[in-house]
Amino acid sequence: MSPAGLILAAGESRRMGSPKALLPYRGEIFLDTLTGLFTARCSPVIVVLGAAADEIRARALRPATFVTNPDFALGQTTSMQCGLRAVPGDAAGVLFTLVDHPAVAPETIEALLDAGSGALLRVPRYHGRRGHPIWFSRALIPEFLALPATAAARDVVRRHADDTEFLDVEDSGVVDDIDDPAAYRVLLGAEK
Repeated sequence: MSPAGLILAAGESRRMGSPKALLPYRGEIFLDTLTGLFTARCSPVIVVLGAAADEIRARALRPATFVTNPDFALGQTTSMQCGLRAVPGDAAGVLFTLVDHPAVAPETIEALLDAGSGALLRVPRYHGRRGHPIWFSRALIPEFLALPATAAARDVVRRHADDTEFLDVEDSGVVDDIDDPAAYRVLLGAEK
Protein backbone atom coordinates (compact mmCIF):
# COMPACT_ATOMS: atom_id res chain seq x y z
CA MET A 1 0.00 0.00 0.00
CA SER A 2 1.40 3.36 -0.96
CA PRO A 3 0.32 6.71 0.44
CA ALA A 4 -1.83 9.05 -1.61
CA GLY A 5 -0.52 12.52 -2.31
CA LEU A 6 -2.85 15.49 -1.86
CA ILE A 7 -1.99 18.97 -3.16
CA LEU A 8 -4.39 21.86 -2.64
CA ALA A 9 -4.35 24.35 -5.52
CA ALA A 10 -7.91 25.69 -5.27
CA GLY A 11 -7.41 29.13 -3.72
CA GLU A 12 -7.93 32.47 -5.38
CA SER A 13 -4.30 33.64 -4.82
CA ARG A 14 -5.55 37.16 -4.03
CA ARG A 15 -2.33 38.31 -2.37
CA MET A 16 -0.19 36.97 -5.21
CA GLY A 17 -2.41 38.45 -7.92
CA SER A 18 -2.20 35.36 -10.15
CA PRO A 19 -2.60 31.60 -9.57
CA LYS A 20 0.26 30.39 -7.36
CA ALA A 21 0.05 26.94 -8.94
CA LEU A 22 1.29 28.46 -12.21
CA LEU A 23 4.30 30.40 -10.89
CA PRO A 24 7.60 29.30 -12.46
CA TYR A 25 10.10 27.58 -10.19
CA ARG A 26 13.05 25.30 -11.01
CA GLY A 27 12.06 25.16 -14.66
CA GLU A 28 8.46 24.15 -13.97
CA ILE A 29 5.35 25.64 -12.43
CA PHE A 30 4.81 25.24 -8.68
CA LEU A 31 2.17 22.55 -9.24
CA ASP A 32 4.36 20.44 -11.53
CA THR A 33 7.31 20.72 -9.14
CA LEU A 34 5.21 19.35 -6.27
CA THR A 35 3.48 16.74 -8.41
CA GLY A 36 6.87 15.43 -9.49
CA LEU A 37 8.11 15.24 -5.91
CA PHE A 38 4.97 13.44 -4.74
CA THR A 39 4.73 11.04 -7.70
CA ALA A 40 8.08 9.52 -6.76
CA ARG A 41 6.48 7.97 -3.65
CA CYS A 42 2.70 8.49 -3.77
CA SER A 43 -0.07 6.96 -5.84
CA PRO A 44 -2.33 8.55 -6.76
CA VAL A 45 -1.35 12.20 -6.55
CA ILE A 46 -4.59 14.15 -6.17
CA VAL A 47 -4.70 17.85 -7.03
CA VAL A 48 -7.65 19.89 -5.84
CA LEU A 49 -8.56 22.81 -8.09
CA GLY A 50 -11.07 25.61 -7.64
CA ALA A 51 -10.31 29.15 -8.79
CA ALA A 52 -8.71 29.20 -12.26
CA ALA A 53 -9.25 25.42 -12.49
CA ASP A 54 -9.38 25.29 -16.30
CA GLU A 55 -6.23 27.38 -16.73
CA ILE A 56 -4.26 25.39 -14.15
CA ARG A 57 -5.33 22.04 -15.57
CA ALA A 58 -4.45 23.18 -19.11
CA ARG A 59 -0.95 24.28 -18.08
CA ALA A 60 -0.07 21.40 -15.76
CA LEU A 61 2.28 19.05 -17.58
CA ARG A 62 2.69 16.27 -15.03
CA PRO A 63 -0.04 13.64 -14.68
CA ALA A 64 -2.24 13.73 -11.60
CA THR A 65 -5.78 12.99 -10.53
CA PHE A 66 -7.51 16.36 -10.75
CA VAL A 67 -10.65 17.07 -8.74
CA THR A 68 -12.48 20.38 -8.65
CA ASN A 69 -13.96 21.78 -5.48
CA PRO A 70 -17.11 23.73 -6.38
CA ASP A 71 -17.11 25.15 -2.83
CA PHE A 72 -13.51 26.42 -2.82
CA ALA A 73 -14.66 29.92 -1.89
CA LEU A 74 -15.87 28.53 1.46
CA GLY A 75 -12.28 27.86 2.49
CA GLN A 76 -9.37 25.48 2.54
CA THR A 77 -11.14 22.84 4.63
CA THR A 78 -13.66 22.19 1.85
CA SER A 79 -10.82 21.73 -0.63
CA MET A 80 -9.03 19.27 1.63
CA GLN A 81 -12.26 17.34 2.09
CA CYS A 82 -12.87 17.29 -1.66
CA GLY A 83 -9.43 15.78 -2.18
CA LEU A 84 -9.79 13.26 0.65
CA ARG A 85 -12.97 11.92 -0.95
CA ALA A 86 -10.79 10.89 -3.92
CA VAL A 87 -8.26 8.97 -1.80
CA PRO A 88 -8.47 5.24 -2.58
CA GLY A 89 -9.64 2.95 0.21
CA ASP A 90 -6.35 1.06 0.22
CA ALA A 91 -4.08 4.11 0.62
CA ALA A 92 -1.66 3.68 3.52
CA GLY A 93 -1.98 7.33 4.45
CA VAL A 94 -1.94 10.79 2.91
CA LEU A 95 0.97 13.12 2.19
CA PHE A 96 -0.65 16.56 2.22
CA THR A 97 0.56 19.99 1.18
CA LEU A 98 -0.49 23.35 -0.18
CA VAL A 99 0.66 24.40 -3.65
CA ASP A 100 2.46 27.43 -2.21
CA HIS A 101 5.20 25.26 -0.62
CA PRO A 102 7.16 24.22 -3.76
CA ALA A 103 10.68 24.28 -2.32
CA VAL A 104 10.48 21.09 -0.24
CA ALA A 105 13.49 18.79 -0.62
CA PRO A 106 12.97 15.21 -1.82
CA GLU A 107 14.83 14.03 1.30
CA THR A 108 12.14 15.57 3.49
CA ILE A 109 9.43 13.63 1.67
CA GLU A 110 11.48 10.45 2.05
CA ALA A 111 11.87 11.09 5.79
CA LEU A 112 8.14 11.73 6.25
CA LEU A 113 7.19 8.54 4.45
CA ASP A 114 9.93 6.31 5.86
CA ALA A 115 9.60 7.21 9.54
CA GLY A 116 8.99 3.98 11.39
CA SER A 117 6.90 5.14 14.32
CA GLY A 118 3.27 4.26 14.88
CA ALA A 119 2.33 7.96 14.95
CA LEU A 120 -0.92 9.07 13.32
CA LEU A 121 0.74 12.24 12.01
CA ARG A 122 4.24 13.21 10.92
CA VAL A 123 5.09 16.89 10.70
CA PRO A 124 8.39 18.38 9.51
CA ARG A 125 10.05 21.10 11.58
CA TYR A 126 12.73 23.52 10.49
CA HIS A 127 14.49 25.23 13.41
CA GLY A 128 11.43 24.62 15.57
CA ARG A 129 8.87 25.86 13.02
CA ARG A 130 6.28 23.37 11.76
CA GLY A 131 5.80 23.11 8.04
CA HIS A 132 4.46 21.20 5.03
CA PRO A 133 3.98 18.61 3.74
CA ILE A 134 2.50 16.56 6.54
CA TRP A 135 1.76 12.87 6.49
CA PHE A 136 -1.26 11.41 8.26
CA SER A 137 -2.71 7.96 8.68
CA ARG A 138 -5.82 7.03 6.76
CA ALA A 139 -7.43 6.49 10.18
CA LEU A 140 -7.71 10.29 10.45
CA ILE A 141 -9.53 10.81 7.14
CA PRO A 142 -13.02 10.51 8.76
CA GLU A 143 -12.08 13.22 11.28
CA PHE A 144 -10.93 15.60 8.54
CA LEU A 145 -14.11 14.87 6.56
CA ALA A 146 -16.27 15.59 9.62
CA LEU A 147 -14.89 19.11 10.10
CA PRO A 148 -17.30 21.96 9.43
CA ALA A 149 -16.27 24.29 6.60
CA THR A 150 -15.40 26.97 9.15
CA ALA A 151 -12.91 24.72 10.97
CA ALA A 152 -9.28 24.15 10.05
CA ALA A 153 -7.31 20.95 9.48
CA ARG A 154 -5.03 22.00 12.34
CA ASP A 155 -7.98 21.32 14.68
CA VAL A 156 -7.59 17.60 13.95
CA VAL A 157 -3.80 17.88 14.18
CA ARG A 158 -4.03 19.52 17.61
CA ARG A 159 -6.46 16.87 18.84
CA HIS A 160 -3.80 14.25 18.11
CA ALA A 161 -0.77 16.07 19.50
CA ASP A 162 0.20 12.98 21.51
CA ASP A 163 0.12 10.87 18.33
CA THR A 164 2.28 13.24 16.27
CA GLU A 165 5.89 12.65 15.34
CA PHE A 166 7.89 15.78 14.57
CA LEU A 167 10.77 15.34 12.16
CA ASP A 168 13.48 17.97 12.46
CA VAL A 169 14.83 18.66 8.98
CA GLU A 170 17.42 21.02 7.52
CA ASP A 171 14.98 22.05 4.81
CA SER A 172 13.72 25.63 4.89
CA GLY A 173 11.33 24.67 2.06
CA VAL A 174 8.94 23.20 4.63
CA VAL A 175 8.27 26.68 6.02
CA ASP A 176 8.62 28.72 2.81
CA ASP A 177 4.99 29.78 2.33
CA ILE A 178 4.86 31.68 -0.97
CA ASP A 179 1.75 33.80 -0.52
CA ASP A 180 2.67 37.13 -2.08
CA PRO A 181 5.07 38.69 -4.62
CA ALA A 182 7.63 39.57 -1.92
CA ALA A 183 7.85 35.94 -0.72
CA TYR A 184 8.12 34.78 -4.33
CA ARG A 185 11.02 37.16 -4.99
CA VAL A 186 12.81 35.81 -1.89
CA LEU A 187 12.25 32.24 -3.11
CA LEU A 188 13.67 33.03 -6.54
CA GLY A 189 16.62 34.86 -4.99
CA ALA A 190 17.42 31.84 -2.81
CA GLU A 191 17.31 29.59 -5.88
CA LYS A 192 20.34 31.28 -7.47
